[in-house]
Amino acid sequence: MTTRNGRKILLNTPEEDAAITAAAESDPDARPMTDEEWEAAKPTACLGRPRAEQRKVSTTIRFDADVLAAMKATGPGWQTRINDIVREYVKTRTG
Repeated sequence: MTTRNGRKILLNTPEEDAAITAAAESDPDARPMTDEEWEAAKPTACLGRPRAEQRKVSTTIRFDADVLAAMKATGPGWQTRINDIVREYVKTRTG
């Protein structure tokens, strides 16, 4: 098989797949999982960050280079800190 970028991928023949499967099934320490085992192994918890009550909106904003560098230098969470700074500004202007 050849990918879109020209890389060649060698795929097993059906006979090779059967030999690999037979070898795996004969090893009690490395047997393939059954469909029931795969179903039981599926995560039940939601993965990722919990949904926020107030969702953020993606936007583009331009900062002076020195201002952006200073905010980034404060470490992880700098975007949240900018959001907090703007929120405080809005509160003081709109009551």
